[in-house]
Amino acid sequence: MSAAPHLEIGRAAEAAAASHLERIGYRILQNNFRARGGELDVIAMEGAALAIVEVRYRASDQYGGGAASITAAKRRRIIRAARALLATQPLLARLPARFDVVEVSGPADALDCHLIRGAFSL
Repeated sequence: MSAAPHLEIGRAAEAAAASHLERIGYRILQNNFRARGGELDVIAMEGAALAIVEVRYRASDQYGGGAASITAAKRRRIIRAARALLATQPLLARLPARFDVVEVSGPADALDCHLIRGAFSL
């Protein structure tokens, strides 16, 4: 039995985003960190900075692209999950951190990734 199509494209988008980040020099620490009340798609290092990365897929950017779909409520859930991560990882908590977004668009067989560093803050 196969997964629902939206779950399959979501997994493909997250894999494409992680590959894109690695190509441009990020070191992936963890994917899909779950904490009560939120989830972090990708936790990575870029140089000495901790990057908490939200991956947003849209088939097209007709309605503003993936970053435009991150509501205030979604930001609060991401921040809550990031705080939970940092509470359990004291070494990571000492690092400068930021929230990045990777917008993923296009058909499943030709995904395009666009990174927005520092897309939002606390």
